[in-house]
Amino acid sequence: MTASADRHERFPGLRRRGFLAAAGGAAGLGALTLAGCSAPTATSSGKGDGTPRRGGRVRAAFAGGGASETLDPHLGNLFADAARGKALFDKLADYGADLAAVPRLAETWEPNTGLDRWTITLRQAEFHDGKPVTAADVLYSYRRIADPAKAYRARASLEPIDLKASRATGERTVEFVLKRPTAEFPNVIAAFGTFIVQDGATGFDREPIGTGPFRFVSFTPGRSTVLRRNDTHWEGAPHLDEVEFVVANEESARINALLGGQVEYAHELNPATGRAHEKAGAVEIVRLRNSAMQAFAMKTDRPPFDDPRVREAFFLIADREELVDGALSGAGEKGNDLFGKGYEYYADELPQREQDIGRARGLLAQAGAQDLRVTLDTSAVAAGFTEAAGIFRDQAARAGVTVDVRMGSKDSYWKDILDSGTLCCYRSGAMPIESHISQRLLTDSTTNATRWQDKNFDALYRQAQSTKDRTARAALYGRMQRQLHAEGGFLVWGFGDWILGTSRSLRGVAREAPANTLDWARFDKVWLA
Repeated sequence: MTASADRHERFPGLRRRGFLAAAGGAAGLGALTLAGCSAPTATSSGKGDGTPRRGGRVRAAFAGGGASETLDPHLGNLFADAARGKALFDKLADYGADLAAVPRLAETWEPNTGLDRWTITLRQAEFHDGKPVTAADVLYSYRRIADPAKAYRARASLEPIDLKASRATGERTVEFVLKRPTAEFPNVIAAFGTFIVQDGATGFDREPIGTGPFRFVSFTPGRSTVLRRNDTHWEGAPHLDEVEFVVANEESARINALLGGQVEYAHELNPATGRAHEKAGAVEIVRLRNSAMQAFAMKTDRPPFDDPRVREAFFLIADREELVDGALSGAGEKGNDLFGKGYEYYADELPQREQDIGRARGLLAQAGAQDLRVTLDTSAVAAGFTEAAGIFRDQAARAGVTVDVRMGSKDSYWKDILDSGTLCCYRSGAMPIESHISQRLLTDSTTNATRWQDKNFDALYRQAQSTKDRTARAALYGRMQRQLHAEGGFLVWGFGDWILGTSRSLRGVAREAPANTLDWARFDKVWLA
C-alpha cells in the first residue's frame, strides 16, 4: 500500500480542504443501489469528443472512507468503492442506462421453463495474473458474499440463489439453482458489489487481482489509489495509461481541485455548484439524469396515512415543480409518485399528477381530517431534504394541513425512518424497478419505509417473476404501478440529477448513465484530448 512521496505536494488544496476528513456519502443514495440490450458506452455517448487518444493519467476526486478504506470489492459501500471496484474487477452483468441488465463476464444466460434454474456461460476472460475466469471463481465469489458470518453488502441481493445446490457444469458454465421462480435473475447478478474474484482469494489491499480494465499499482487508504491499464482486458485496453482516485471528502475541495487543475474529474457536486459553473466555461458540468428519486414516504399502516383518501390528498398537495426548483435548485425533473422514471418497465403512460388544493381539501374532509396535523421527519443526511421539508410544509398549509418539521440525526436517520414516525423525506438511487418493488414494497421487504402491505400486490409480483414472456411480465408491472400511483405510500415529487465536474480536456464521459450503472465512472472509456 504505497503512494508517491510527493502526493501532498501535488495536492495541497485537497489536504487543506479535508483530504483526510471523515467519510462521505454512501453509494446507496440513502438506502444506496440492472437480458439483453446493450447500453451506450461512454465512448459512443460522448458525441463530438473527437478521436480517442491513448496515454496519460486521469485523477478523479471522490469522497472516501478514511483510514478504514479497503479494495475488497465485496465490502464496498461508497461511490469511491464502486468506482475502484469496477476499474479492478468485473461482474457477471451490470445495469445499462435504463437499468436493464447487460452481460459482462457472463456471455449468455438462459433459464429453464420454470425460471428457477439459470445457466450462465462465461466469456473467455483472464485475471490480471493470466489465469482464466472459471465457474469455480464465480461460485467462490458468490459463496464468499453470502457468508452469514460476514457483512458483505451484496449478501441480500444473492438471497434468491440456493448456493449449496448451484454447481459448475463445465469450465465456463454455472447452473444457478434458485429458491423460487425469478424471471429477473439477471438483476441479481448485476447487483451492487457482486464482483467476481479468484477462487480462494482473501487479501485485496496489497495486490488485488481482478479481471477489470485496470491493474493495481498502489493504495493508501483515505488518500490515493493508482491503477494502470490492463492491456489484455477482454473488452479491450483502456485509452488511459493510469487512473488515480484521490480522496476529497468536502464538495468544496473537489470543485476547487478541479478548477485548480489538480484533478480532471470531480464526483458528486451539489446543484448550486453545478449551476454556478455550467456556463462559466472553465470546467465541464455533466448531469446524469434520473439518478436519484426524491420523495416523501407515508406510513400506510398507521393514522393518518392508513386512509387512502389522506394519501391521495397529499399527492395533490404537492407542487412538484416548486419542489424541484427549490430543493434541487432545478437540477432534476418532476416525479409522478412512481419510482424509476426512464427505467425499464416504468409506467410512463400514466397522466402526470398536478397540484389540486381544492380536491385535496375535499378528500381530507371525506376522511374527517380537515384539521390534520402531522410530523415530517427530515435530516441534513441528503442534499435538499431540509429544503423540501420546508417547501412542503408551506404547500400543505394551503390545504389546511399543519406540518411540523422534525430534524433527525444524520447518523441514524435511515434506520430511524424505517419503523418510526408517519411521514419522512426519502430518496433512492438507481436500481431496477423490480428490485425497488422486491426490496421496498412487498409485505416481507426488509426496507419497507412506507409499510405498504397488500397480499394482492405481493401475488402480482410473484406472478411477474414466474412469467417468462417479457411483454406479459411488463403488463403485470404496469398493473402494480397503477395501484401504487393511485394509493401507494411514496409521494415521488422529483428525480434529481447526479452532477459531475470534469476538465475540458477529459473526453468520452457518459452523459446518459445514472449513478451506479455500467457507464457511470467508466474510466476505461475516457481519454485526455
